[in-house]
Amino acid sequence: MLLNILVGLIVIGITVVIQGYGTIFWVSKYDKDRSRINSDTFKKEGSRLLISTTIFLLFIHLIQAALWALTYMLLPGITEFETFEKSMYFSLVTFTTLGYGEITIASANRILAGLEAINGIILIGWSTAFMFAIFQELIRKSVKNKHTSED
Repeated sequence: MLLNILVGLIVIGITVVIQGYGTIFWVSKYDKDRSRINSDTFKKEGSRLLISTTIFLLFIHLIQAALWALTYMLLPGITEFETFEKSMYFSLVTFTTLGYGEITIASANRILAGLEAINGIILIGWSTAFMFAIFQELIRKSVKNKHTSED
């Protein structure tokens, strides 16, 4: 059990680093793009930014789930996954806390699935907060531009 907790904490640490660097990267990209957004281009550029941010965050979460799937494949005590596809499916279902339950891992290693679920909740929540912050900034900029153009 302690080995599983240690492995889980290491994977959690790596996924948090991925999320952190991904967020920093996207903020720097957003800083470059937001100068193009004004009241005339708000709908088009704002929508493009929200869609591209969503796709970027989904990509990050796929990488994080793949890291968990790889962990399941590489740990010697876990034999339930014959293919990476099965491991990835289990990981995505666990990471998102969907938990269908048709694929499970042996009780000795189940603590990893619980740790992955906690990790997924935290990181998806982080992404949700990040998306909301970008949306708030777009709305604030739109309202500011409308007030400026009316004066």
